[in-house]
Amino acid sequence: MPAFEPSQGIATPWVSRFYQTGRDLLQMQDMLVKARAQSNDWHYKHVGELLWDFFMVVCHLDPTRHIRLWHVGDDLVGYAILGEDPSIDFQVLPEYEWRGIEAEAMAWAKTKVAGLRIGDPQSWRGNFVSGYRQDNEKRRAFLEGEGFHPGGEFSEVNLIRSLSEPLPEIAILAGCQVRSMGVVDEVPDRAEIQREVWQPWTVGNVSDEDYARFMQLPGYRRDLDVVAVASDGVIAAYVNGWIDPLNRIGDLGPLGARPAYRRQGLTRAAIIKCLYRMRALGMDRACVSTGISNTPAIRLYESIGFVPVNQYIEFVKAG
Repeated sequence: MPAFEPSQGIATPWVSRFYQTGRDLLQMQDMLVKARAQSNDWHYKHVGELLWDFFMVVCHLDPTRHIRLWHVGDDLVGYAILGEDPSIDFQVLPEYEWRGIEAEAMAWAKTKVAGLRIGDPQSWRGNFVSGYRQDNEKRRAFLEGEGFHPGGEFSEVNLIRSLSEPLPEIAILAGCQVRSMGVVDEVPDRAEIQREVWQPWTVGNVSDEDYARFMQLPGYRRDLDVVAVASDGVIAAYVNGWIDPLNRIGDLGPLGARPAYRRQGLTRAAIIKCLYRMRALGMDRACVSTGISNTPAIRLYESIGFVPVNQYIEFVKAG
């Protein structure tokens, strides 16, 4: 398989390279925050979504081989992440959108996946996955031009809530508590609920050691890693919260409850607690997403005051 060559020799104002160090992650975070400040709440991923995507690569792949960056001088203007599904996500600053970086990102990803399928056909045999927000027609047209079409499992509805409006009271069963994640001793229980809620999907493949490393990532806040603890001492529900101080928007996810503890108000209590803390940190709104067909989750979010405002449509390309 030939090596990927950006723009096939055409002169561009940017250069491309693989992810190298933690400084690159900080630049990726800064780029998303700046891009969102120039657009709206849905054109770009929330910085929290980026951190979770990055964590999944660190857990299961190698960021120095599965994340690619585009720079103009010292400034990061775009990045692409190749995930396990296999999936491709790319984000580009507004002033550089649709000038060629997206095409380079897709060409790199296709070349990379082709090589991975030769070396490990069992792990990489699935459909190639990407997607777009429903109001991003240019991204939709680009993906269609690359041979993608609707049909993925994980299309989502995006919801938002103002934090300037009154928040519901936190109500929990007697003997339960809602608080921040513990420092060290609770890592095994916290990783276990992540596995129990999300396996067999990739997001559930998190070891105790993985989660301890996750807590060291820049942008992770233990006060926004909110857990609902049942009367028997088990972490029964949780929510990861993220903030974007520049744009004053929080993001919730992933989140969930162990099957044995659902329908007890514990996930709701953890979400509301996280929203109170986001508001105290200066956020004026918060967003959350869930599967389009996940009616119970949508009803839960709406009962807390979230309103559907957008959709993420997953596209696939046959493997």
